[in-house]
Order: sequence, then C-alpha cells, then structure tokens
Amino acid sequence: MASQRYQKIAAHIREAINNGQLQTGDELPSEAELCEQFGSSRGPVRQAMMLLRTEGMISTGRGRRSTVLARSASGSFDSSVSITAWLESHGLTPGQQTLLLARQPADEEIADHLRIDPGAHVITLRRLHTADDEPIAIETIYFPVEIGRHILDLDTDTESVYRHLVERDIVVDNLARCISATVAREEQAELLGVGVGEPLLRVRMAASDQYGRIISFADHCFPAENLTLSLNTVRGTPSPACLSLL
Repeated sequence: MASQRYQKIAAHIREAINNGQLQTGDELPSEAELCEQFGSSRGPVRQAMMLLRTEGMISTGRGRRSTVLARSASGSFDSSVSITAWLESHGLTPGQQTLLLARQPADEEIADHLRIDPGAHVITLRRLHTADDEPIAIETIYFPVEIGRHILDLDTDTESVYRHLVERDIVVDNLARCISATVAREEQAELLGVGVGEPLLRVRMAASDQYGRIISFADHCFPAENLTLSLNTVRGTPSPACLSLL
C-alpha cells in the first residue's frame, strides 16, 4: 500500500511538471503540506521526492523546499534503437537507400563487438538515411549470422530493420553507445552532401537482448551541424554519460 502511495504522489507531481502547471524553478509544497494534500505519512512523500530527484525532475536539499529542474530533451528507447523511429518522433519523413547488404568475414574490431571469432561471417547492412529527402546519416550495422539472416530478404530501402526483428521476437533490451567526433572522408562527404573534412558526429552502438546476447553493432555518421546532444545529471545518481580523453 505504501509503495503504491509514493508512486501515486510522484505521478501527480510528475504530471504537474510535464503539463506546465509547475515550471522550472518553482518550489514544491513543503513535506508537511504534501502529507496533508495526499493524506500520507512522511515516508511515502519522501520516497516520492527521492524518485523524482533520481529522474532529474526536481532538486532537493536539507532545510529547503524541493524545486523543479530544467529538463533536457529525452527520447524514447525505440527512437534510440531505430533511426526510422527517431526521425518519425521528430515529425520528419524517414527514407533510406541501401548501399550494401552482404555476408562478410568480420575483422577483429567487429568480431570483438559481436563477441565472435575474427573471420567468422556477419551480415553487413550499410544505408544512407534521409529526413524529408535530405541526407541525415550513413549507417553501417553488423549482425551475427543467426540474427542477420532474417533481413536478407527484407526490402531495406523501405522497411525498418529493428521493427522487422521485433516481429520475429528479436527485441533490443539494452544499448551501449559511444559518441565521438570525426571528419568526413571523400565517400562520406559525397553521400551526406558536405565538404571533405567537415565535422561528423560518430555514434557507435552495441545492442543486446534481455539475456545479454548481442543482436547488432552499428556505426552511424551524422553531419555535426544537424545534431545536439542533451544530458541531465543529478547529484548522487549515476551520470548517463562518461567523457574520456583519448
């Protein structure tokens, strides 16, 4: 009962923040006022505040009222996995052109990411993605053969690969992403419509299922001018990003 109560309190405050009833910088009612408002003891109220703090929605501190924090934009899990879903979530019309779909031996780097032996075969898919008919990303995805065989007969110019895999009960449950800067080589520049040497944002992503089985390793290159990365970090909770010096 108590666990349901704190979740209901958190949901009520979360909704007030999301619908604009509570704005960035606004103070929340005091702990005593929240107890009275929800007919609750202090325990569930404190649990609700801790949950909202962990989510990055409020700031709390001893001796002061909790305040609403500015929220960075966030994306759904599906839009993190699939460029098609990501573009659709921004109201853009996705498109793609298949550049390569083939069975190839894996080099050491790809084999390491897929946890297979070097030289073992993988299914490689390379596509140019567009948003409202404008080039937005070059995507190269490597699949273990037992996963990739499902897309060999897929129309990869019109279909979402990950939606196709979901229909076959192959579901991404975890993503590990590494984001870095690079510059456009000649082929990339031509495909993306940018100059040779212009900055690109490179996003490498390993996807696995709920059992830890690697489903794919993807390498995306975006024109840097088209993207911003937003993160929200709360003291006392793990950061969603780790910056490393090379």
